[in-house]
Amino acid sequence: MKLISVVTACYNEEDNVEKLYLRVREIMSRLADYDYEHIFIDNSSADRTQEILRRLAGADKKVKVIINTRNFGHIRSPSHALMQAHGDAVISLVADFQDPPELIHEFVKKWEQGAKIVAGIKKASRESWPMSAVRRFYYRIINRLSESEQIENFTGFGLYDRRVMDLFRQANDPYPYFRGFVADTGFEVARVEYSQPARAGGITKNNFYTLYDMAMLGITSHSKLPLRLAAYTGFILALASLFVAVCYFVYKLIFWNNFSVGTAPLVIGLFFFASVQLFFIGIIGEYVGVIHTHVLKRPLVVEKERLNF
Repeated sequence: MKLISVVTACYNEEDNVEKLYLRVREIMSRLADYDYEHIFIDNSSADRTQEILRRLAGADKKVKVIINTRNFGHIRSPSHALMQAHGDAVISLVADFQDPPELIHEFVKKWEQGAKIVAGIKKASRESWPMSAVRRFYYRIINRLSESEQIENFTGFGLYDRRVMDLFRQANDPYPYFRGFVADTGFEVARVEYSQPARAGGITKNNFYTLYDMAMLGITSHSKLPLRLAAYTGFILALASLFVAVCYFVYKLIFWNNFSVGTAPLVIGLFFFASVQLFFIGIIGEYVGVIHTHVLKRPLVVEKERLNF
């Protein structure tokens, strides 16, 4: 029997983890030709999540649990869990039911038809329209910047063949952008559209920083264009400044007694160029931060406890 690994990362999800376990168990019971394991990785939750996971693991050997020593963030912890899954196919599934578990059947069907990657694509979402507009804008930007075609409206929810996961483990990236890695493999992607429901319980753990972190990681991991844009912009602004300087000089020669440069253009120009410099210093800083992370070579997480492995 082929083994399906379902991987769920969680942090303070006491309202959802047991319900998700029961839903996945019921769904997998209808896939009689497959064995499965459900791997939960807990990012040092402060509520009853760990207690519930220990109870579930004690009652069902198909439930495997990793508990981290501390919160290692929304990128490192899920990536570590994916690397611990050794099924013939691996399914990434969030704990808050915004990834519909019912799509597992469709994922497995397309995988058996030969797809190495089956991606869940959000065609609609119950999130606020400003956030939805920002997401659409981001996907367009990263697709234009990226050296490989990214998958729009893809959150990582999907099924991945063992070959894809072996490549992911071999990459040994200390801060991986998994969605970008999936696109980078070049495998043909089977798409399954769905409407993202509202969170089932609890509150979202995402905030502006986590979303910004994910967005910048996607850009810095898959494009050098922002760095080159800094050079292009500097060259263009230098030419523009030279042109303006020549115009001012000629105008001053013609209207020597009547033309006064004034301080306003100088102040505006100073602040404009300072802002441009700070913006591109920030971009360079993001790339330096990525280099710093890779040089340190720290582990994705430090495990406190493992159950049923």
